[in-house]
Amino acid sequence: MTSLSDDALLDRVQRHTLRYFWDFAHPVSGMARERSNAVPGYDYRETVTTGGTGFGVMAMIAGAERGFLSRTDVRARIAQIVDHLESAERFHGVFPHFLHGGSGKAIPFSPKDDGGDLVETAFLIAGLLCARQYFAGDSKLCAAIDGIWHAVEWHWHTRGEDVLYWHWSPRHAWAMNHAIRGWNECLIAYVLAASSPTHAIDPRVYHRGWTDSPVFRNGRDYDGVTLPLGPDRGGPLFFAHYSFLGLDPRGLSDAYADYWAQNCAHVRINRTHCITNPHGFAGYGANCWGLTACDGDDGYNAFAPDNDCGVIAPTAALASMPYAPQEAMAALRHFHDDMGDRLFRELGFADSFNTSANWVADSHLAIDQGPIVVMIENCRSALLWRLFMSCPEVAAGLQRLGFTRRTIA
Repeated sequence: MTSLSDDALLDRVQRHTLRYFWDFAHPVSGMARERSNAVPGYDYRETVTTGGTGFGVMAMIAGAERGFLSRTDVRARIAQIVDHLESAERFHGVFPHFLHGGSGKAIPFSPKDDGGDLVETAFLIAGLLCARQYFAGDSKLCAAIDGIWHAVEWHWHTRGEDVLYWHWSPRHAWAMNHAIRGWNECLIAYVLAASSPTHAIDPRVYHRGWTDSPVFRNGRDYDGVTLPLGPDRGGPLFFAHYSFLGLDPRGLSDAYADYWAQNCAHVRINRTHCITNPHGFAGYGANCWGLTACDGDDGYNAFAPDNDCGVIAPTAALASMPYAPQEAMAALRHFHDDMGDRLFRELGFADSFNTSANWVADSHLAIDQGPIVVMIENCRSALLWRLFMSCPEVAAGLQRLGFTRRTIA
């Protein structure tokens, strides 16, 4: 493809990727469809995702600010989403992972996961709070968002214990029994749970629950890079993305880590693994890197240095742009200029590819497309970081949990 300036290329990628949330959104709810392709036993046209919609709301705000979409149209789309969410099925204020885009009824994620999903709800609420801040003069929209935000019973998901639980179902109760412990993508759930003005958790739930895991603290050295938190070699890169689409890691610290240092280290380790390429996969290198959860030639998987099957996802490097801007831009150049004929499409980059298997995904996923737009924007302007961190409840919640923030120039 023809080479563009950096700014023009970033504009092009953000514009195209936004189409996933704008043109491909569900026509009734305005919410983000989970994926763009048919898979067995799955009605992809009716299945919308709560967390992916939160990412999409942030992406649309970036589009409005850049002039890719009109501010009036984005406000109307977000109002459509909020209106649908107000009548959608909830469980103690918590939304399910999947909803039917027309009816708002829960679609089971798995046989026993047919109720509230606290983490997906956290991703959604983070996006809605950014919208509330962006459209602060719109009292009706802001009041509706606050109604959804205030209804989430975060404390219900402790079961009276010092930890949050991921799922609850009116049919299966706590049968999933999945305590949310770190380190992974779920920090935002604890931050919002501590920030809630109506159903907040006690800070001890964070300090005793979230941190009580054998893969929370790390501190080991990988190729000259010290990783403060997380599993061996960091795990999939979405750990550095999902919680931090709105939560600004720059200068953010608590008793356990400096979160900018954490995410930068994670990205460096993941990229170095791809350069070293211990398994000899085709295509890997300094400009072709990024292991995360995505579709693979053998099915969806959470790819990482310790689970490397030759599958690269553009979202992994592109959503890491704030942490490694030059390295991510080089990857973007490669994906777009060198591989674009196969990889770059109307809705943005295909979800993933495996050069060793001569395979490119025929899919786009909301949870992968959203972070591309949002984190590119945070690298360019810090827009979503500024919006989310301007929420007074979030500032209070972070303080309750013992976080501090250095001044960012």
